[in-house]
Amino acid sequence: MIAAVCVVVALTSCGKAGDRGPGSGVRAPGSGDSASASPGPRAPDSGSRLIVFLGTSLTAGLGLEPSQAFPALIQRRLDSLHLPWRSENAGVSGETSAGALRRLDWVLKDAPAILVVETGANDGLRGLDVDTTRANLEAIVRGARAERPGIHIVLAGMEAPPNLGTRYTSRFRAMFPEVAAREHLALIPFLLAGVGGVDSLNQGDGIHPNVVGERIVADNVWRVLLPLLRGRGTAAPDTRHPTPASR
Repeated sequence: MIAAVCVVVALTSCGKAGDRGPGSGVRAPGSGDSASASPGPRAPDSGSRLIVFLGTSLTAGLGLEPSQAFPALIQRRLDSLHLPWRSENAGVSGETSAGALRRLDWVLKDAPAILVVETGANDGLRGLDVDTTRANLEAIVRGARAERPGIHIVLAGMEAPPNLGTRYTSRFRAMFPEVAAREHLALIPFLLAGVGGVDSLNQGDGIHPNVVGERIVADNVWRVLLPLLRGRGTAAPDTRHPTPASR
């Protein structure tokens, strides 16, 4: 769990006011507790469908050029396969799940067909109540479905620092698969699998992936995303009926 400690420490530290390192962009409307964000969704391209990545500095690509962040790497894969999809980076450094929820309307304004949600790590660092974080995640999912019926949502798992105690870290870790099961979401078990804690795959802060590490993160995301692009992934529930409590 050392990697988890490093990750969440850096996620919050890079969200301090005035911190605008490489890879960050303009502040998003309604971001609240966030320091900076990647540029918002651009005007839709004719004939393409949109994937929006709602996340923290890990999505924004802090310390990297925008073209090196994993959402941009996903776009390259889409293009190489001639898939009619666009990838948009809506990452904000230092943001909690509450901040992500506050700007949900903003990231949905260009009508994405897929929403990838990477948030919660900063909640874990601050020791925020797991039930509150869970409620924010569920509100993001339900708000997105209310605004965009039929949208597909991918949830990225994260870890909490072990200094908060075994009970907290266990509940935090379990929260992501539990929300994914209850809400019928595709799940990335741990966004930084294979990268977290590996010095050669991270930047000088030991936290944010470097160029090589971003490629592995993109692999982690792509494995879950590709079945959705090809119509074989977790389906959005029928919004005309109540969502079952579990699978």
